[in-house]
Amino acid sequence: MLALKEDKAQGPDNIHPAVLKNCADSCETVVYNFQQIHAGRHSTTGLEACDSVSNLQKGDRSDPGNYRPVSLTSVPCKVLEFVIRDEMSSYLEKKGFYNNCQHGFVKGRSTLTNLLETLESWTNLLEEGFGIDVVYLDYRKAFDTVPHKRLLEKIRGLGLGNVILTWIGDFLHGRKMKVCVRGNYSEWIDVISRVPQGSVLGPLLFLIFMQDLPDWVKNSIKMFADDTKIWTKIASQDDADSLQHDLDRLVQWSAQWLLEFNPLKCKVMKIGHKLPTRYTMKDGRNVIELETTEKEKDLGVYITRDLKSQEQCVQSAKKAQSVLGMVKRHFKVVDKEDFNVLYKTYVRPHLEYCVQVWSPHFKKDIDRLETIQ
Repeated sequence: MLALKEDKAQGPDNIHPAVLKNCADSCETVVYNFQQIHAGRHSTTGLEACDSVSNLQKGDRSDPGNYRPVSLTSVPCKVLEFVIRDEMSSYLEKKGFYNNCQHGFVKGRSTLTNLLETLESWTNLLEEGFGIDVVYLDYRKAFDTVPHKRLLEKIRGLGLGNVILTWIGDFLHGRKMKVCVRGNYSEWIDVISRVPQGSVLGPLLFLIFMQDLPDWVKNSIKMFADDTKIWTKIASQDDADSLQHDLDRLVQWSAQWLLEFNPLKCKVMKIGHKLPTRYTMKDGRNVIELETTEKEKDLGVYITRDLKSQEQCVQSAKKAQSVLGMVKRHFKVVDKEDFNVLYKTYVRPHLEYCVQVWSPHFKKDIDRLETIQ
């Protein structure tokens, strides 16, 4: 309880984290209930409800498909999730569960490590004289469509024990949610699938569900939660056929575990070659040819087929300049100390996000960033 952050939002029970933190010394009843739940003597009924706030991912604001729901669960539920998550994570680390392909929600890994390892692999292939085909995969609402029964089937195979398995089953089943838009709430509805985004345990459950996906492919693959890219060197048509075979296998995985790809949003980037390679994915009964792209936003960094950082520099400077303008418009008088805080908090992060990956070496790109400074 003492580790709770007081600036976090309250859940649907309207109990603020500050209340529980300040009453931590008098929470014997809460601790007792947690012990009973953890021992399997009590269920988690009453902790499953959550408010859902829709955050725009990208694209048209009028398209509901571009929004991602983020769950606001009760604070006591989050505290209990912390206990369960830490116990599960410790067990999985000792078991060597995490593979080298997954960089999301894993200790010691991040978007930076994902991008650095990816670009290191690509540049090595280019130096050896090969071209590269990269397929950026996209899922249809990955976190929101995870089927509970299949997720529990995978958890059962980890050997975590019946108590944890039963608790997670209670945690997932019988969940209810309501959506908040501009202070207006919908009616409560049942949640029949979904790993709750915004929960403490949700990311770990999603990693467990996605863990076996790299085993289905032969070529290189990197993941950050649901952000997945797969690539191969291109020296002949056989290499392209190998990548197509991997895509077919991933479609089979998708059909078996009910986590659908969205072929219309999957993109192919050709790096260092101009061979007429093409790739397709099945979408139901239809076979869709994947779109070829010249640039792609990969974990927040713009990657182009020439692997130069110009586009990323342009976008970073544009975003930083926009935020800087907003600061100037909303703060008529700012002294040096306040501006230093505002700049480091709201402007500078746009110029330094994963800069180890795209650090510019052309003078024009450096000047563009220094103009903001």
